[in-house]
Amino acid sequence: MAYSPSIRLYVDAPLHAGAALQLSRAQSHYLVNVMRQGAGAEMLVFNGHDGEWQGVLTAPDKKASVVSVDRQTRPQTAEPDVWLLFAPLKKDRTDFLVEKASELGVSRLLPVITRRTQSARLNTERLQATAAESCEQSRRLTVPEVLEPASLDAILSGWPEDRKLIYLDETGHGAPLARVLSDGQEGIAFLIGPEGGFAADELDALGKLTFSVAADLGPRILRAETACTAALAIRQAVADSTT
Repeated sequence: MAYSPSIRLYVDAPLHAGAALQLSRAQSHYLVNVMRQGAGAEMLVFNGHDGEWQGVLTAPDKKASVVSVDRQTRPQTAEPDVWLLFAPLKKDRTDFLVEKASELGVSRLLPVITRRTQSARLNTERLQATAAESCEQSRRLTVPEVLEPASLDAILSGWPEDRKLIYLDETGHGAPLARVLSDGQEGIAFLIGPEGGFAADELDALGKLTFSVAADLGPRILRAETACTAALAIRQAVADSTT
């Protein structure tokens, strides 16, 4: 088996042989102070567009390290076109949700303010960094986009009608999620409600939309972050079984 460096970084710069990457202060601190890497240390880098590349730390610095790009280790490939709409939770649980959704291949994360949402305040810049770190660890070639919070009404009013919206109906009126996904696992979006579930009028409005479909995860009441992880894992399993 070929050697693969254990350190992997997401960078916001073009990647090609011979490119010199100046890392951010946080990345430089991580490499030099935390991982104790010196000149000549090898790592993998990716930017979401140009595949994955091997790089070498040529100028270690605690604030502005430089990495020289050597060769491509993996070409860019298409990844699932799946969005996740979720009601913001408490900080640690939102972090967990973003981390696991990123690992499971979501391409866009949309925080949604519903009637029973616990908190409308989110640090989307920090959540974007959390998503990037998860993709570094999970060997994804892209990083999902984290949007600013918006109300459920605002999001639905501008929804692209060619994208199926699968909302998890905790009242048990939806079809089993695996059955819903049998019609396709790409170009879709999941909508996960807050702790306490959707309000009755929200469920009523969702049920009247031409692009939405209710789905069920079974008899147990799940935490919102658990429901997100379960739904995405089921999607991946169904997709894998049909390829």
